[in-house]
Amino acid sequence: MKNNHLEIRTISLEKNLGFAGGYNEGLKQINAEYFVIVNSDIEVTKNWIPPLIEVLKNNNSISAIQPKILSLTNKDYFEYAGAAGGFIDLLAYPFCRGRVFNHVELDEKQYNTYSEIFWASGACMAIKSKDFNVVGGFDKDFFAHMEEIDLCWRLKNLGKHIFYTSESNVYHYGGGTLEYSSPKKTYLNYRNNLWMIHKNFKGKIPLLLFIVIRIFLDQISGLKLLLSGDLKGCLSIVKAHFSYIISIGELNFKRKQYSKLNFHDLKGYTNKSAIWNYFFLKRKTFSEIKGK
Repeated sequence: MKNNHLEIRTISLEKNLGFAGGYNEGLKQINAEYFVIVNSDIEVTKNWIPPLIEVLKNNNSISAIQPKILSLTNKDYFEYAGAAGGFIDLLAYPFCRGRVFNHVELDEKQYNTYSEIFWASGACMAIKSKDFNVVGGFDKDFFAHMEEIDLCWRLKNLGKHIFYTSESNVYHYGGGTLEYSSPKKTYLNYRNNLWMIHKNFKGKIPLLLFIVIRIFLDQISGLKLLLSGDLKGCLSIVKAHFSYIISIGELNFKRKQYSKLNFHDLKGYTNKSAIWNYFFLKRKTFSEIKGK
């Protein structure tokens, strides 16, 4: 039988470093111009890599690019983790074209575009190795969740660009590492979102006020979980806030390491509130929230 596989090298780590730390250690072993980051629960399609590399090769200012990510269990729909590219709202809540909070859209080719986004999904992306290394790779302290958004935000603060193309398609199972309802996932998402903001935000209002607003909204979210009977989810948010507070000194150090551009001027930012539109105005899709 013909063997079409390249050499596969296994790297053993002494402890679980999570998505962020694990990838950092693995990528240190690779000498290549481009890294292709792929989760273990991704199913690829024929010739999916060349369209991604072609974009990076022909554009000096583009650091990373994401393919269209569809659901492995329902291939007509986008998948939660990335969908048709990541965006961020005026309060730094991440969402995607094709997926806003828990609402996932049917793929009707409405996002068959080549366009700039705010963040590329860690489930599947291609990135220039030199840019990945310049910003120090993923922040290993994040362990898992939102580390790719933090990475892309740091790249954008350097004037780099992140893109999406529908010329490449993959399928993602999603939730393979942690269930979407897992208290640990809730903790990591809420903690890491605050960490990401503290490190990268520079805007029209002071960082402290921005953080206070976000913590207040998080507490409302926690109360909603409590009233719905999810005590563990509520406690995970409280735990995330305590973890953020005791990490402020280290976050201030990280914040000083990189220059920051105005958050509101970055491509992929939208001056709309995803929460207000989704929960109060009942606008469930990216197109409805973003508007013309």
